[in-house]
Amino acid sequence: MNRNIIFCGSSIKRSLDKKLLKFPLEISVYCGIRRSACKNGPMSITAVGHSYFDRESETQLDVWYPEGSVEPKRACLAETLGLIEGRVVETTITDLKHPATTLADAYLRLHLLSRREVEPHGANMEGIFGLLTNCAWTNAGPVLPEKVSELASLAADSGSAISVTSVDKFPRMTDYVVPSGVRIADADRVRLGAHLAEGTTIMHEGFCNFNAGTLGPSMIEGRISAGVVVGANSDIGGSASIMGTLSGGGKETITVGENCLLGANSGIGISLGDNCTVEAGCYVTAGSQVTLPDGLIVKGKELSGRSGMLLIRNSSSGAIEMRVLDPDRWEGINEELHDN
Repeated sequence: MNRNIIFCGSSIKRSLDKKLLKFPLEISVYCGIRRSACKNGPMSITAVGHSYFDRESETQLDVWYPEGSVEPKRACLAETLGLIEGRVVETTITDLKHPATTLADAYLRLHLLSRREVEPHGANMEGIFGLLTNCAWTNAGPVLPEKVSELASLAADSGSAISVTSVDKFPRMTDYVVPSGVRIADADRVRLGAHLAEGTTIMHEGFCNFNAGTLGPSMIEGRISAGVVVGANSDIGGSASIMGTLSGGGKETITVGENCLLGANSGIGISLGDNCTVEAGCYVTAGSQVTLPDGLIVKGKELSGRSGMLLIRNSSSGAIEMRVLDPDRWEGINEELHDN
């Protein structure tokens, strides 16, 4: 049986032809990405994008993979002034379970995450930092950091001023992917590779790293570190922090379940199940001593992933306590805030 699948946005059309029994299975994609897989084998992904290179050193700076039938082309002042050069590139990933091997490969994985075609941890992101180029992201396009002064001087001749939004290996997501149904108050605080589900709101102090994000409507006023996944109808309060795989969590994946609330300035280094609340200002790590309702004291890691918890800091003793929380007590976030 040959199965042809056509991806177009979020719609999938399947047509089965019983006369054709030949593999590999072919998938035609009208959104700029072609996928194909052999029987019992991994699915390969091929995409055509537009990449900027430093003209002098030939260093590859970035790749943009457009959606739909959009032609892969861009223009910027840095290219007009001769500092960088745009080229069309084709990238193939033979298996997302294997680490990326090139910058173009890494950028394609980041695009897949931000376009919701892959959920966090759905692609191997090991070693990605070593593949990306540290760029000065300017209003005239990406350049190597040592080229900023030259860019500013050349731009001045044409009456243009240069501003640098960041110097980093990761660009902001919205310059490459703009997901539907989300609100982002400050685009500089969301990296390419963030996975934002429809109905997600990122407030001004909210932050979302790559290979991390939300799986449903959520209010994010705190920090979602790399590798962290937040469930539907959860609220990460102002300046709240969730430890990620790059911020002390090692390879431990921290998740927040559905209908959870992290109060302002709170933090967790353990996973939460569904219907959990962490009191404002309370930080619970794997090594934290937590007193249970029966007086037993356990480490925070013993509670990781459990549902229906209220985690507080006793204002008299300073001890962290866990209390059983009535799931009906936290009714989720205000739906009107997430009708994006």
